[in-house]
Amino acid sequence: MFDDCLLDSSPSRTPVLNGIHYAISLGLGLAVFFAAKTLLPQLTMAEEGAVLFGAGVLGTTVFIYALMVCFVFADSRKLGLNTGLWVAVALVLGLVGYLFYVYFSAKKTGEWQRLTIPIAVIGEVILVFMLVLIPLIYTEALPKAQLMTLLVAPPPPPPPPPPPAAAPVRVIRRVTADDIMRAPTVIPKTIAVIKDEPDVPQSAAVGVVGGVPGGMPGGTPGGVLGSILSSAAVAPPPPPPPQSTTPKRIRVGGNVEQAKLIFKPVPEYPPLAKVARIQGVVRLEAIISRDGTVQDLKVLSGHPLLVKSALEAVQRWRYQPTLLNGEPVEIVTEIDVNFTLAN
Repeated sequence: MFDDCLLDSSPSRTPVLNGIHYAISLGLGLAVFFAAKTLLPQLTMAEEGAVLFGAGVLGTTVFIYALMVCFVFADSRKLGLNTGLWVAVALVLGLVGYLFYVYFSAKKTGEWQRLTIPIAVIGEVILVFMLVLIPLIYTEALPKAQLMTLLVAPPPPPPPPPPPAAAPVRVIRRVTADDIMRAPTVIPKTIAVIKDEPDVPQSAAVGVVGGVPGGMPGGTPGGVLGSILSSAAVAPPPPPPPQSTTPKRIRVGGNVEQAKLIFKPVPEYPPLAKVARIQGVVRLEAIISRDGTVQDLKVLSGHPLLVKSALEAVQRWRYQPTLLNGEPVEIVTEIDVNFTLAN
């Protein structure tokens, strides 16, 4: 099709463009590509991918533009038309000038396919370009309200709390031997009388009438049965069972190693954060239960657009249960989720 719309201009179907025309067009396109690749980073703050895309678009445009001008030059000479005039029209008007030329040449030669085929090709290219570009434009449209909330500066930190009030000074008076031996200056109204209690008489170390051999020394009322009951009442209680010294929950750090991760789904990069070129680290604090599941996630730091995706991914992570003294324990640890954009 390209052969029909650009390269053929005579009934003999002889190509108008030759290798020299292609070499000139390709050289101009490459020159513009490398020049744009060098100058765009100095003129704009675009990233490397955007610079390569822009330079490629410019180089391709210049290549096609040069091919059209070469075609007008060679075909007008072959048809005996005013070459300088039509080349100037193509240079100034570009694609519109090229369409003017093919319309004029088709009208003069009677070969209307010289006009219909280029128009069909150009229309198809524009249609495909619109079908590809429109979804990209609507996908990359960012909500203004959310961008305004993201671009607003955070509020200043709260003032530090006031210092605690000073504890009252307690004055302790030291009592010396002179204070104890000093005579009282006031006569007390009542004087406590201390009475000595009589000593409890010890039971006679003799048996009781009716006692049996094998009873307690000194005898007890009730005989052997009473001695057994009293001995049971006096016996000390059994020692309590030993308690396990294994803690229920430990924190990672020091001699405690990080739990072994056995299932790690990759978090999905939020589309809004990808379009806004937001990347960074979301730091979470998690409790890894005894069976290795993640419990009680807390956000320590990270960008608000990345936090939700990090929480959803880490919630599905699974760890190998951590054993301490042969028993599974809970682990308190910090988890870093990295979001990095590919160049």
